Parts: sequence; structure tokens; C-alpha cells
Amino acid sequence: MIHSFLDQVIASNIDWRDLVDILIMTILIYQLGLLLKGTRALQTLLGVLLVVLAYGMTAPERFLYMRTLHRVLGHVLFYAPFAIIILFQTTIRRALARLGRTSLLRLGYAEMTDRMLDEIVQAAVTLAARPTGALIVIEREQALPDQIDSGIQLDASISYDLLMNVFTPGSPMHDGAVIIGEGRVKAASCFLPVTTNPQLSHEYGSRHRAAVGLTEEYDSVVIVVSEERGTIRGAVDGALSAPLDRASLRTFLRGHLRGREASQAGAGTAASRTHAA
Repeated sequence: MIHSFLDQVIASNIDWRDLVDILIMTILIYQLGLLLKGTRALQTLLGVLLVVLAYGMTAPERFLYMRTLHRVLGHVLFYAPFAIIILFQTTIRRALARLGRTSLLRLGYAEMTDRMLDEIVQAAVTLAARPTGALIVIEREQALPDQIDSGIQLDASISYDLLMNVFTPGSPMHDGAVIIGEGRVKAASCFLPVTTNPQLSHEYGSRHRAAVGLTEEYDSVVIVVSEERGTIRGAVDGALSAPLDRASLRTFLRGHLRGREASQAGAGTAASRTHAA
């Protein structure tokens, strides 16, 4: 059977470029399905496909030909591309950002040293024990100039004392997120985009939704300390981790911030993420 199939492929003049073409399209369709799974964009896309089907079924050469309905559906489909761009703008932006994070286009990022990780972990654990809410964003390949501009720029060394002072209730900079990049604390009191994902549990408040929203669109790692529960979670690629303690938080950060080899080592922690997209 396999030999017969191969003979048919050869006889049909299919060369290696056609096979690569099919493979690429298969991957793109699969990735599009993953991107749209569980979102309102998928429901909208299904609605558009139903309109296309109805338009085809009511065409003049069809048994269900309906002149008025066919003409109205034609006008609807004429404006459909513009509506899709407006409705799917977040999804399209997320897809392009994900494309820019593929291994072929990676530009690399400054690795976090053990000392930096220790300072961040110690601050997060202490804040959770009080408990005091906190949002700590760590850049990877992508910089966050818009978010940095929305806050107070610092350009300071990463330290436990600085993070504790920033998130102390009553501090001028405690409301918002701290952004860390290139081994420095770049800014504090920054605003982050909030996710609109309807699949995210209602138990999560504005901090968790901001963490998910940022990592949906940008290649960053976010640590969220809950003021209500005193728990620590990590967010990456639009997903939240399970609650983390000191050891698992360090493993989570090392897995996502210390290069590809460390990322593979931290895959066990990443597997426990609670999906939010």
C-alpha cells in the first residue's frame, strides 16, 4: 500500500516543494487552531463561516437559490474582512508576537544571575507572607517601552530592599507593576494590559488578569503575589502557574529566564500551569 501511494505521488509530479508547502500550511492551521481555541474569536470565525456557507447555498445555480438573501449576504461578506480585522485585532497582534518569538527569530536576552533571582525570590516570598500584593515583570526577548513609559522610571539594581520598599502599602509606587530587564529595575508603578480571556477563572483579580494580559501579548515572565490569599503564581505565554513556594518559584524563574537548556529543565514546572488562553 505504501509503495502504491508513493508511486501515485511520483506520477502526479509532486516535488519536495509541494510537500514542504503542505507541511507549512498544516502547521499554520494547527497553530491558528491553538490560538483561537477557547476564545470568542473562534465563535466569531464560525459565524463568518456559516455566512459563507449560506451565501454559497443560496447562489443562483443552487437548489436553495434565494435572490434577496443571497444579495444581502454578499454585502455582508464584502465588509467581513474589515470587521474581522477590528474584532480580531488582539488575536492578530498576539499571533504576530508569537511568530516573533519562534526559535528562528530569537534575538536573545540578558540572563538573570543567581544573585538577581535570589533577590526577587526572597522579596516575593516575604511579600506573600505578610501578605502584600505585588506584580513583578521580567523582560525576555521583547522590551516593554510602552509599559515602562506608563510608570516611574528607575534604572536601579535588582535588590530585595528596593522591591520591598516599592510594594510597601502607602508607598508612592506600590500600585502597579515593577518591570525588570537587562539586569536592572527599569520602572515601577507601571500599568499592564488586562486580559479579556473569558476562560480565566473569576477568582483571579486585577493583578492576575494583568499578568496574563501582558504575557499574552509580550514575551515576558510575571510574578504575581496575591494580597487576598498570600499566594505566589507565575505567568508566562498567557498562562498562570500553580501556587509556588520558595523552591518552586526559583525553579520556575530559572526555567524561563536562564536560557534554552534551563527552560527544558523547568518543563516539569511549566507542565503544571493552569491554561488561560
